[in-house]
Amino acid sequence: MTRDETEDRYHYGVIARALAEIEAAGGVTLPLEELARRLRMSPAHLQRVFSRWVGISPKRYQQYLALDLARRLLAERHTTLEAALAAGLSGAGRLHDLFIRWEAMSPGDYARAGAGLTIRYGWLPTPFGEALAMATPRGLCGLAFAAECGREAAFEDMRLRWPRATYLADADAVAPLLSAAFGGGGETRLHLIGAPFQVKVWEALLAVPGGHVTTYSDIARAIGNPRAVRAVGSAVGRNPVAWLIPCHRALRRDGALGGYHWGLPVKRAMLAWEAARSGWPAAAEAGAAGRQKSA
Repeated sequence: MTRDETEDRYHYGVIARALAEIEAAGGVTLPLEELARRLRMSPAHLQRVFSRWVGISPKRYQQYLALDLARRLLAERHTTLEAALAAGLSGAGRLHDLFIRWEAMSPGDYARAGAGLTIRYGWLPTPFGEALAMATPRGLCGLAFAAECGREAAFEDMRLRWPRATYLADADAVAPLLSAAFGGGGETRLHLIGAPFQVKVWEALLAVPGGHVTTYSDIARAIGNPRAVRAVGSAVGRNPVAWLIPCHRALRRDGALGGYHWGLPVKRAMLAWEAARSGWPAAAEAGAAGRQKSA
């Protein structure tokens, strides 16, 4: 493991512990000194970790981690999927701040459960802890986060999706496909393995921009099956390429987080990380203040 990989894992470990302390505070903002004391770190060190991870201070980040984060996102950053899909934002194009091109496996390939397919995989550092990345010759086919469930469970979960495939450990082969996801530039190719209904749901998720959210019921309407909310939830949970297909941006209609296959702490961290990097709500608040001043 390289020094950068070790540091990335450490930084997310600090963030995960901070999430737990912030949530336990019940919406009360913890001063830097108090949060650092609870984490047994110096305030200066904690400040540096947060700045490297997301580029803002712990105090500011706590505003993004407030218990009503999901509800505020739903009220102020809600994407209407019908319009996005009609505008052609799905499929090959600029999606949630990345260049992604995707294709689905044929029904025959899906039915064969990976037979005759070679999948290369590797464990790679990300802003949300260690991730398992998997790829076929056509693109990234799997991305799982191990922070909550551990390596063994994450690998078995992904392997059972294609039980007849051949797996080869090869982190160097999958790393370039993942780099664009976290600011590395370039294009990420996805090779989606799923039933037709699942693929339709994942296609809709790809139309949700970073820093925005949608609802399970919105997705059901967007794919032309408004009564299939529960089935949509199941398809979202079976998303094989977490983060890149942004299932973390799907919320319940009441603004609750709903579920997340790789753990709700990871989902909450993803939403807060994206909100912070997009400048919301600071940009929205600044705009509102400017409008009031001009009025």
